[in-house]
Amino acid sequence: MKKWEYFTEVINTKGVFTTKIDASEFNQILNDLGKEGWELIDKTPMALEVGKTTSIVCVFKRELV
Repeated sequence: MKKWEYFTEVINTKGVFTTKIDASEFNQILNDLGKEGWELIDKTPMALEVGKTTSIVCVFKRELV
């Protein structure tokens, strides 16, 4: 049976009146973790205010060997 380990990365958004994600920064985070064997399995936007995403929680997994 395969066994997994999990990792959570919180990526904060930028902007005062709008929600912005720096795509190149986001891609760099994903690529760096992918090189370490992590696979993105879920992402969830988090909002402290109605209609404004303040961060994205990304959950990764990789097989334990």
